[in-house]
Amino acid sequence: VGVRVQIRLAGFFVLVALAATSGLARASTDACPGNPNALGTSRVLTISPDEFKGIGSMQYKQTLPLNDHEVVITFDDGPLPPYSNIILDTLASQCVKATYFLIGRMAHEYPSIVRRIYNAGHSIGTHTENHPLALQRLPLQRVASEVETGVASVDVALGNPKALSPFFRIPGLARNDAIDNYLTSKSLVTWSADVVADDWFRHISAKAIVQRAMRRLEAKGRGILLLHDIHPATATALPMLLQELKTRGFHVVQVVATGDRPKFLPDQVASPAAEKTAWPTVLRTKRF
Repeated sequence: VGVRVQIRLAGFFVLVALAATSGLARASTDACPGNPNALGTSRVLTISPDEFKGIGSMQYKQTLPLNDHEVVITFDDGPLPPYSNIILDTLASQCVKATYFLIGRMAHEYPSIVRRIYNAGHSIGTHTENHPLALQRLPLQRVASEVETGVASVDVALGNPKALSPFFRIPGLARNDAIDNYLTSKSLVTWSADVVADDWFRHISAKAIVQRAMRRLEAKGRGILLLHDIHPATATALPMLLQELKTRGFHVVQVVATGDRPKFLPDQVASPAAEKTAWPTVLRTKRF
């Protein structure tokens, strides 16, 4: 009997030790190295094109199933140095994961940044090849070319087509039913947004971006936030925005697509195109 008691006690302490170790592992995984007060990413939401066609309450009846005070952070139009890199540094410092909608020709110009985005753990979708304004006015054949060429360009930049998520955002949110139906036929989830921060305005300040984003998020209670990683004002605003989200009790949710994706892509040496101006930029911005 004594031996049995000892064995049971030994087993109990082993289970306790394993549970404690497991708890430590979770804590270590959830912690943000070097920043114990980071905003972090609270959970991962996995979605499928079979379940979601068009998402974002600005244009569609359906949006993501978020809880109160949950936000999904998205970036359009990149990559573009130095702003994309600054934004990636900020996200990494807070252990925040986002979803990127990349323009094909920008991905072609800066494949090293595309792979950096992926290897940092962010989800990558597409945003056409050339970002035509008023996509809804183009013939459907031209729309298809923009979409498919954009996907191909990002695939090449990633170096592995399995790395790309089946996520798409229409430039300028310029949708119509024909475009939506085409995107659905390609098994792409079309993203609109729930909240915008007007960060594409030419003379908007970083402080105004934060104020508009937070005011609209508070009014909605949750949602998909649309930003752009090609503007200096956005890069300046992001640290303040993440701090405000944490202060006001918001939690970041990362969205990923169903299916297996590579854990890591080989780094690519920056292309000579990094010295070019591939996209119009404003070189100065007001912080306040």
